[in-house]
Amino acid sequence: MSTIQRSCFGPGGEPVPRCDPERIRQDFPLLANPPDGRPLVYLDSAATTQKPQAVIDAVNRFYTTSNSNVHRGVHRLSQKATEAYESARSAVGRLIGSPSQEGLVFVRGATEGINLVAQSWGRPNLNSGDEILVTEMEHHSNIVPWQILCEQTGAVLKVAPIDDRGDILREEFTGLLSDRTRIVSIAHVSNALGTVNPVRELVALAHDAGAVVMIDGAQAAGHMPVSIGDLDCDFYVLSGHKMMGPTGIGVLYGRPELLEAMPPYQGGGDMIRSVTFEKTIYNDIPYRFEAGTPNIAGAVGLGAAVGYLEEIGWECVESRERDLVEYATHRMAEVEGLRIIGTARVKSSVVSFILEDVHPHDIGTILDHDGIAIRTGHHCAQPVMERFGVPATARASFSVYNTRADVDALLGGLERVIEMYRRGG
Repeated sequence: MSTIQRSCFGPGGEPVPRCDPERIRQDFPLLANPPDGRPLVYLDSAATTQKPQAVIDAVNRFYTTSNSNVHRGVHRLSQKATEAYESARSAVGRLIGSPSQEGLVFVRGATEGINLVAQSWGRPNLNSGDEILVTEMEHHSNIVPWQILCEQTGAVLKVAPIDDRGDILREEFTGLLSDRTRIVSIAHVSNALGTVNPVRELVALAHDAGAVVMIDGAQAAGHMPVSIGDLDCDFYVLSGHKMMGPTGIGVLYGRPELLEAMPPYQGGGDMIRSVTFEKTIYNDIPYRFEAGTPNIAGAVGLGAAVGYLEEIGWECVESRERDLVEYATHRMAEVEGLRIIGTARVKSSVVSFILEDVHPHDIGTILDHDGIAIRTGHHCAQPVMERFGVPATARASFSVYNTRADVDALLGGLERVIEMYRRGG
């Protein structure tokens, strides 16, 4: 592991070299040496972050020195692989302040984690007329699994509205809670708007109504400190690839007492204690939810990503991303015909916008010719687009490796887009 300074600032408040984004960029091969040789302005970290060399090396090192299956072998390689896999679980537990290791289940990502809870907790516990509460800003992954559950059980999906800034209307949220509310599932941070929700307060309100609470942390983990103990939620999901880890790996945290009462989501190897044709006895948590050979290398890479973020330090991550969002918002306000979609009072590293008379897809295509990568479309959040009366938006999203120069490049690219459309394309 590299010797990265843990603080962004020195004793006098001066920035330390390790928090210099130009220095940080050197840790990311795709940014330091773009494959086509052109400078890359990568502003799509909400979709997936770039990977530091430390993560790439950890995955490579696992395959070249420790590759074996976990939990099943007495030989040295299997024991080594198991140790690396469980060490990654511990690292994620440290990242989110999990009060227990047995409450951490490796999944493919936040999407699978939500589906697991919907099917394994929801189906046994919900009946016709029971209610599920989500918000108007949710990603499709936090809508569709609950719709499926409603079809299966006869439960009813309720939707808490948001205001024109993209903040949850708290009075309306509270008014939708009732003695029929069984589960509340909300984003920690909106992927389409950047809104940082007052999760702790919302969890308390839901618990007062007797509901279980799921938090979709896909856009929060890796961008801000997360403390399960402080949030007091019942379930929390995250995706590794959105926090500098590999794709295909994520984590579901669940209160152990809830997980213990949940039937397995899938059947197969390693999730059992014993199997006969008459009866199967399931394994302890979290293993009963990890059927089959897991993504061991992905977990190892995720553990390395946690280590990298910890070494940079949350003060650095948060200050860098906050500066970029504020700077981008200020610069974009100067662009004629540009409208920012999502101006919540507390925002994370996302700025979505539209340009008058220019479709977002055209914006993205033109910017790509200049080596500027943004996301365009509905961002798997079509109800958000409907709420704001737009078919799609362009979205710039940041990470600690971005710079103000990246924002300047984006604004320069948007000026070229506007000029092209003024000339009639």
